[in-house]
Amino acid sequence: MNGAVREWLDERVPLADLVGALRHKTVPHHRYSVWYYFGGVTLFLFGIQVGTGALLLLYYRPSAAEAYESVQFVVTRVPFGWLVRSIHAWSANLMVAGAFAHLFSVLFLHAYRRPRELTWVSGMLLLLLTLAFGFTGYLLPWNEVSFFATRVGTDIVATAPLVGDFLVRFMRGGADVTGATLTRLFGFHVAILPAIATALVAFHLLLVQRHGMSVPPSVEQRANGDPSAVRQMPFLPHFLLRDLFAWTAVLVVLAGLSTFYPWELGTKADPFAPAPAGIRPEWYFLWAFQTLKYVPPSVVGLNGEFVAAAAMGAGALGAVLLPFLLRGTPRARRAVVWVGLGVLGFMAVMTSLALTEGAP
Repeated sequence: MNGAVREWLDERVPLADLVGALRHKTVPHHRYSVWYYFGGVTLFLFGIQVGTGALLLLYYRPSAAEAYESVQFVVTRVPFGWLVRSIHAWSANLMVAGAFAHLFSVLFLHAYRRPRELTWVSGMLLLLLTLAFGFTGYLLPWNEVSFFATRVGTDIVATAPLVGDFLVRFMRGGADVTGATLTRLFGFHVAILPAIATALVAFHLLLVQRHGMSVPPSVEQRANGDPSAVRQMPFLPHFLLRDLFAWTAVLVVLAGLSTFYPWELGTKADPFAPAPAGIRPEWYFLWAFQTLKYVPPSVVGLNGEFVAAAAMGAGALGAVLLPFLLRGTPRARRAVVWVGLGVLGFMAVMTSLALTEGAP
């Protein structure tokens, strides 16, 4: 950088202080350090979502009469529009996968321990927001699969006692999935959720910067209980270069998927047509979708779907509050690992069953 330009910037922006802080920042280096990169990968994919989403907004029209045609125009007429849409769709799926990998790695490495309770809570809220992004964005192409999957998904909310009817009308903008639903979910997808996510990401990164990377208890024990005695890696340039390499690898995978397996648009939704066979949600909701199939219609006098949904909601709330509910003993940490493995195994089995049943 030119010396005069650097002097001008340094006088107005504390770049030297920022670079100095990064040069002094270190990251623990041990055999589990590879899991540290999933947070950065998820953030990288979120950035791709923002960029490609902004490009798609130049042509997208959020109405039942024009949504499908506007996406079709992007895919068939706009130069490289098909590629931008495929990148947006595939990066959304990879971001969900990255967020789940980051969550379970943090769980199994016990990085939720004091003083990182709020880091865990903000990360869990970001995962839930990521799933909300997936749900609200699914209907936007207004194709047959997304229309009926959204109808099924919102029907589950209607099973809640007392407030079910209000919640489903709030989500749909009326009694059924219509153009009002599309407009409402579009508003959440491009305005409300991004605003909340941006604030949460900033808060999460601030906490990570404040407390640094967590050291697993097993590594701490080998360092005689002193995290500072663990081997450290300079953030700049060593960790940053490794992070950039991970981003590049993800970008290669994303480019390959988007190019050779472009995201299909399908047929336009017809609200008056019967639901086609085999309708199901995206893969990250399949485990819940399949679980509901095995729940009886009535459980202790209550709607079975509501009981299952309430149990999942209680599980999510318990996960958010985990650092405050857990005693910091080795036995409790082992229990967390086994519960986490059980949940991960259950989700994998239910997803596999859903995929097997839906296979031709």
